[in-house]
Amino acid sequence: MGASACGRRSPSTVPYLDHAATTPLREEALAAMLPFLRETYGNPSSLHGPGRRARVAVDRARERVAAVIGAEPGEIVFTSGGTEADNAALRGVVTGATRRDTGRPGLVTSAVEHEAVLQTAQALVTDGHPVTILPPDAAGRLDPAGLGDAVGEGTGLVSAMLVNNEIGTINPIREIADAAHAAGALMHTDAVQAAGLLTLDVDALDVDLLSLSSHKVGGPKGVGALFVRAGTPFAGVQTGGSQERKRRGGTENVAGIVGFAEALVLADAERDEAATRIGSLRDQLRSRLVDAFGDRLVVNTPADAAPHVLNVSLRPSASGPLDGEMLLTALDLEGVHASAGSACTSGALEPSHVLLALRRDRDVAAATVRFSLGRTTTEADVEAAAGALRRVVARLDTVAA
Repeated sequence: MGASACGRRSPSTVPYLDHAATTPLREEALAAMLPFLRETYGNPSSLHGPGRRARVAVDRARERVAAVIGAEPGEIVFTSGGTEADNAALRGVVTGATRRDTGRPGLVTSAVEHEAVLQTAQALVTDGHPVTILPPDAAGRLDPAGLGDAVGEGTGLVSAMLVNNEIGTINPIREIADAAHAAGALMHTDAVQAAGLLTLDVDALDVDLLSLSSHKVGGPKGVGALFVRAGTPFAGVQTGGSQERKRRGGTENVAGIVGFAEALVLADAERDEAATRIGSLRDQLRSRLVDAFGDRLVVNTPADAAPHVLNVSLRPSASGPLDGEMLLTALDLEGVHASAGSACTSGALEPSHVLLALRRDRDVAAATVRFSLGRTTTEADVEAAAGALRRVVARLDTVAA
C-alpha cells in the first residue's frame, strides 16, 4: 500500500525502528495469554482448582525462562519488567538484611548504564552507600582491568549491562564478573537488550544476577524476570506476600508471565537467524547514512555492537546545530518511528547521558537518532528511514539558515 492522500504512510507500511524501546507483541504470545485472561483466571496462590491451574502455568513458564538462560527454575524471580529487576538486583544485594549479613554495602557500576541502575545508584548514595561510577572506554565498555582499584572489601555488587540500550555496545561480562568475584563482590548484568540476539548462559557469563524484560522480545509489557543464582545473598525489596519464594511479594501476572515465556522461547529459537538478518539490515542503513552525510555523520555504535542498534549523531552545519527534538518530530511526520535513546526530562529532550559519558560535544549529542531494528524490520524500512533522515536534515538546515 502506498502513501495516503495526505502524504503520510499508512500504518501497515510505517517503518517502526524503535525495537530497543519496545517490540510488537507476537501473535503466539497473545494466543498463549488469552486463556489466562478469560477462563483460567484463578489466583496462583489459591489452593482450589482454578488457583492450581494458574500455579501450574506460572511454574511451567518459570521452567521455560530458566531453560533459555541455563538456570534452574527456582532461580527465576518474575517482576514487572527490567526496571524492577534492576532495582531488585541492586537493593536486594547491598541493602537490608543482606547488607547486615555480608557487611558489603558498596556498589560499582558504569556511567553508561540504564537509568534503572543509575538512578537506583544515586538513591543508594543518598542512603549512605558507597557507590563508584566508572567511566567507559571510547566504545562505551567497562574495562575489567579498571575494576581493580574500584572494587574493595566493602563492595557488595558490580553491575554492568550486557548490551547498551542506546549504542549497542557489548560488554565483556565474563571478564568483568571474574574481576568482581576475585575481589569478593557479586556480579549483576542487565541483559534486557541481549535477549533474542545473543546467547544467554548464566554460567558462561558467570553472573550472580541477570535482568530480563518481556516486551523487548515480543512479549507483553509489564513483565520481566530477575535471575538470582542459588546461594546468592539476596533480600526481596517488595513485601506484602510470600510469592516468588518470598523474594517478590504480590500476586503474579499469570497471563503476562505466560506470554513472556512464549515470546522468549521463540526469540531464542530464532536468535542466530534473526541476528544475522537484522545485523545485515543495520549495516545497510549505516552505509546509506554514511553515503548521505559523509563526515558530518558521527556513528556512535561500534562495529562489533549488538546487531539491532544504530545510533548516529549529526555535527552542526554552517547554519548551526540541529535541534534533536525537531529532528525526531520531523522523522515521525515522515512516517519513520525512531528515538533519541535518551530520557525526556520536564518535557525537554536532553542529550544522552551515554553520549556525554563518551565525551561527545553537547550539540552533537543533542542531534542524535537511535534506529533500532527487530523481527518485523524490512529492507524497505531501512531505505525509507535513510531517505527520510536525508530530507529532514536538509529541511532543518534550510530553516536554521
